[in-house]
Amino acid sequence: MGNLTIQGRGAASNPKNRFHEIEVEREKWVDAEDPAPRTRFYRDPTRTIIATNDSPDVGFEASVNPYRGCEHGCVYCIWGETPILMGDGTTRQLADVKVGEEIYGTARKGWFRRYVKARVLAHWETIKPAHRITLRDGTELIASGDHRFLTWRGWKFVTGRMGGPGQRPHLTLNDRLLGTGHFEIQLPRLDEYKVGYLCGMIRGDAFLKRYERRTETGHIRRSHRFRLALIDETALSRTALFLQDFGVLTRKSRFQEANGTRKEIQAIACSSKEDFSRVQGLVQWPRTPSATWREGFLAGIFDAEGSFSGGVLRVPNTDPTILRETVRSFSSFGFNVVVEKRPMVKGRRPLQVVRLRGGLKEHLRFFHMVDPAIRRKANFEGQALKSGADLRVVSIEPLGKMRLYDITTGTEDFIANGVVSHNCYARPFHEYLDLSPGLDFETKIFVKEDAPALLRKELAARAWTPKVLVMSGVTDPYQPVERRLGITRGCLEVLAEFRNPVAIITKSDLVTRDIDLLAELAAHGAAAVNLSITTLSKDLKRVMEPRTALPENRIAAIRRLSEAGIPTGVNVAPVIPGLTDHEMPEILERAAEAGAVRAAWIMLRLPHAVKELFADWLARHFPDRREKVLNRLRDLRGGVLYDPRYGARMRGEGPFAEQVRQVFEVACRRHGLNATDIELSTAAFRRPPKGGQLGLFDAGWPGR
Repeated sequence: MGNLTIQGRGAASNPKNRFHEIEVEREKWVDAEDPAPRTRFYRDPTRTIIATNDSPDVGFEASVNPYRGCEHGCVYCIWGETPILMGDGTTRQLADVKVGEEIYGTARKGWFRRYVKARVLAHWETIKPAHRITLRDGTELIASGDHRFLTWRGWKFVTGRMGGPGQRPHLTLNDRLLGTGHFEIQLPRLDEYKVGYLCGMIRGDAFLKRYERRTETGHIRRSHRFRLALIDETALSRTALFLQDFGVLTRKSRFQEANGTRKEIQAIACSSKEDFSRVQGLVQWPRTPSATWREGFLAGIFDAEGSFSGGVLRVPNTDPTILRETVRSFSSFGFNVVVEKRPMVKGRRPLQVVRLRGGLKEHLRFFHMVDPAIRRKANFEGQALKSGADLRVVSIEPLGKMRLYDITTGTEDFIANGVVSHNCYARPFHEYLDLSPGLDFETKIFVKEDAPALLRKELAARAWTPKVLVMSGVTDPYQPVERRLGITRGCLEVLAEFRNPVAIITKSDLVTRDIDLLAELAAHGAAAVNLSITTLSKDLKRVMEPRTALPENRIAAIRRLSEAGIPTGVNVAPVIPGLTDHEMPEILERAAEAGAVRAAWIMLRLPHAVKELFADWLARHFPDRREKVLNRLRDLRGGVLYDPRYGARMRGEGPFAEQVRQVFEVACRRHGLNATDIELSTAAFRRPPKGGQLGLFDAGWPGR
């Protein structure tokens, strides 16, 4: 990003966007010259308006968010055919991954980064210049220059520069990536695979026997019995389907009912002579097993007898022939196995266990190559991110523009072809829309034009339980464009009509426009407002929050709201160590003098892509303080810039965090803040009769 500065904006870089614009007359901003690029507004197609929250760090359960993106001013993509590690241990091409599905990511736990499961929160595509990254073990990755991979020395972009504009950590030759290396590709299931699977499954766990008995007349009656009983429906269904492919029709029945700790067991069976003979033929040992047969056999014997727990993959058996073929099949694919003998149990044949060595890399190769049906066994959550794979970069070559894809996950990363790959939220919600977390977040605002109508619909529903709604949980509800669109005011009109309690968090003095509605709600104990004040310095505000209200205007807003009988508080947020922390006592004093009754504080958080944006902002505006501020933040977060743990992420830990807490508490006691709680009430909630009042759009709402 270099030293580029755009007047009146916080960020300094921006990619293209792909959304259709809503024509809105440009706003005239009173505190700064109207900067370029100008703000654009886009229709938000989301059909819900109330978002829920279950974080223990956030003091509200539900919020209303009329806007996404923020004018206040306070980087990805991989080839679509890249295999992604799913939560059941299988792989799927990135282009085919769906929102809501479970995948594997990583998280730091103790001394190690470990594999954990997460949900896909967003999925999108774009067309960008691509690069092929080749690793020494043969792993290939195709990604944009802005994508990041985890190396032994931290996250690095695919491309970058050592200095000047575009300077950033980037991959160079011999950089070592983290992961297991490339995934094995599952080949189509040919008939030989199916025969091998049936041999492993039926020999490992089925009942296959012919009976003979002499009747009273002296004749010999023969009967035939095949039965396979399993807890796992997937393996049972696969076996039945494969048998059907070879002309064996089975009937399904309940073998064991669920009772207490016992699970229900289903079974498939057949008893005709012809079906029995076909099954016998399918499970015969081949003279020269093919590689495809061996893949199927390993899948079948693992589904029947195998286990995978604690990072150990085992296949036990007592039959010497089955054990021999299991070892031979593993060895034919280059797997390193050892046979362990278990203590003999009186009256039983000795049990032996075939154990696969080589760690998670080999375990994943096994699961992806042979494709067992029982996916619950392929669970390696909690295993440490370590591998002997040689993942050093040997080449990075440009490929030209390609269609690329990315996902957003709850862990901020995912496993792409065996390598840990970063995904970014936009500041932190914009980037998955294919928009930049920088200027796009400030200049491309998504507008829920019908937010009041959506809110009315949700509150009117019989399923709605009255509760405090926060405006807004993500983006300030008083964007500059709110002066023209009036969406937040429309939502407040609905809330006043229903008398549903609302708490507002804002940096804008525009909130005073709606004193009439807020006072009406406050009369029923159903409204409160919190003004966020980061600094009292006009000069610092101009570079840190360039399009927000002046500090004195926010103090004046607290005074006006308090005089109108609306409970008002102040948030000293965010506290930036080494830059604004010294202002906390004066901010609290000025707010209390204006009538604030509550106060709170939040230490600066730098989740996801915000870390790079903030470091760049410091380098442009406060180069002499950059390292001091970043080092102080690392001290608060255990050596890193962001700690996502509940309980620590909002305040930090250590001596400096304790010092800030003490300064805050002393100042609050001195000025009478937090002496009483602001308790919002749902007692006055009501549902207006249907047809008793015009809808907002029918009344000619100006934002329509």
